[in-house]
Amino acid sequence: MAFQGKKFINDPKVSFATWNHQLDWFWEKRCSKSVELNSLNKHILWSVSVDTRCALAADVVTDFIEGLVETYPGLQYLDGFPEVKVVLRADASSSTYDKVAVVSGGGSGHEPAQAGFVGEGMLTAAICGDGIRAVTGPMGCLLIVTNYTGDRLNFGLAAEEAKSEGYQVEMVIVGDDCALPPPRGIAGRRGLAGTILVHKIAGAAAAAGLSLAEVAAEARRASEMIGTMGVALSVCTLPGHVTSDRLGPGKMELGLGIHGEPGAAVVDLQPADVVVAHVLRQILSPETGYVPITRGNNVVLMINGNN
Repeated sequence: MAFQGKKFINDPKVSFATWNHQLDWFWEKRCSKSVELNSLNKHILWSVSVDTRCALAADVVTDFIEGLVETYPGLQYLDGFPEVKVVLRADASSSTYDKVAVVSGGGSGHEPAQAGFVGEGMLTAAICGDGIRAVTGPMGCLLIVTNYTGDRLNFGLAAEEAKSEGYQVEMVIVGDDCALPPPRGIAGRRGLAGTILVHKIAGAAAAAGLSLAEVAAEARRASEMIGTMGVALSVCTLPGHVTSDRLGPGKMELGLGIHGEPGAAVVDLQPADVVVAHVLRQILSPETGYVPITRGNNVVLMINGNN
């Protein structure tokens, strides 16, 4: 996917679709195994041995951030780490940064999201807590938030507090879930893997020197053209929590949420081509109208293997 100024993101024929395939957390396996990590287009092959069910669960987020910053010299943590868990670009100082800061964050456990997407042309910072002031320069700050009640409340409160102190802050809510038919009630559609594409669109727009209002408008427009549907072979389990056996052997769930929320249906395991056909029909369904697409449109397809 290439970004060419405002030409690409203003193309009314471009829509986005993502397919999220949720897998187990690697540390739930009580044996030694190799894990391939993909972060910022780098590949690290390493071996990990887990003898307990994440006895150090409280350190998982801190360890991830430390490893990320040590691996990539273009990243740094904010003063106050580890109590303040914020990853930001090393060249982003609120006093000298002359671009719109693009920031995201939320609950941990979906790595590399969101800290793994901090870098040139994407996020300026990823935060879990009060970090908006530290990255907001004179051009302002755009918050990209997935549509979950806790994320909206926390980021919304932080944004309002920053505004009350004179900072320019805009917030874009991403809800790209296509698993369940409308109406979706007060909460609306859940935010899923398509959020990454909004990061890229907003990051590229900010890097091109657009104003805060323009960057926010491009991000909102992109978010309205994205559809995602998840397929899970097992229910995700957070470190320190009891593993759920809700699916059972030989079963798969269509539309499972990223926190293990129930999806659209639990069905028998199906061949990959059958699953893909169903997922695409759901995402592109003219009845739901989630993704405004017609024959001949350009489409960006992202297949996500972990969330």
